[in-house]
Amino acid sequence: MTFTITVEPSGRSFSSSPEETILAAGIRQGVGLPYGCKDGACGSCKCKLVSGQVTHGPHQSKALSAEEEAAGYILTCCGTAQSDVVIESRQVTEEGAYPIKKMPVRVNSLTRASHDVIVLQLQLPAADTFKYHAGQYVEFILRDGDRRSYSMANAPHTQAQGPHVELHIRHMPGGKFTDHVFGAMKEKEILRVEGPYGSFFLREDSDKPVILLASGTGFAPVKAIIEHMRFAGITRPTTLYWGGRRPADLYQDAWVREQAATMPHLTYVPVVSDALPEDGWTGRTGFVHLAVLQDHPDLSGHEVYACGAPIVVESARHDYTTRAGLPQAAFFADAFTSALDKQQA
Repeated sequence: MTFTITVEPSGRSFSSSPEETILAAGIRQGVGLPYGCKDGACGSCKCKLVSGQVTHGPHQSKALSAEEEAAGYILTCCGTAQSDVVIESRQVTEEGAYPIKKMPVRVNSLTRASHDVIVLQLQLPAADTFKYHAGQYVEFILRDGDRRSYSMANAPHTQAQGPHVELHIRHMPGGKFTDHVFGAMKEKEILRVEGPYGSFFLREDSDKPVILLASGTGFAPVKAIIEHMRFAGITRPTTLYWGGRRPADLYQDAWVREQAATMPHLTYVPVVSDALPEDGWTGRTGFVHLAVLQDHPDLSGHEVYACGAPIVVESARHDYTTRAGLPQAAFFADAFTSALDKQQA
């Protein structure tokens, strides 16, 4: 038995079985619904149920509260249709998603960018053509079937230099995958990845000023977006706010400053929340998402692209839409959910 899922206002539709999540069915059939973690932990796929019946699997209340569910909202990543369904989704892509591929990759290099961040360069199969939007991510498929998600930090056009992706890996002590990256992983090791995934990428049909908001390694997909903007000649006024606890957490600060020096439309605002005296930090301090509000109390004419810790992304979403007039449809996000976040879901 299959049901028809209709997405408004685009009018696009696809089929789904009661055993398949609405999101998985949409991805399989090339309908680009918004999503992030795919595990009921981040809330990026939340949308309005217009009609029909949907049953939810396990999810975190921060992704979808009981009040939101009672008000008719669903998570497509863990919701299954029990009838024909109509949903209201703001980010259905007209062009359809790039094909998702599963492929082997080889570790080209591991470069320590800070005490807890490694820049991992992976070589893609030479005969394969991997297409993605700047800002999307891949999933590592571990030997036991577990998955770990990381955003590409290089723009798609860099594939012309050789098929590869750059990932920024933060060490999570006790983490199955990151302990391996920071411990036993060696060059030439073969891994399996699948992608591209995610709806976090620059909407190029707009001319609105852009706010890029990153915390920690949430900078990775933002870096790809900046590279893409430069390559594509996109000159929309753009401000990057990059936050960390201490200055060392802004592990590619020099790279950003180099880009800003040659991209007149790009402004860079680094923000540190917990600098120590020995850091000698003289720049902006506090929470990075609040620095945006200090500089832009009216965001009604902007687009915001936020990536990083879930608390930063959700605080930004709430404050910008309720306090600064940012339309919900102009906030694009990718919250970095850990394996623990997903287990709690």
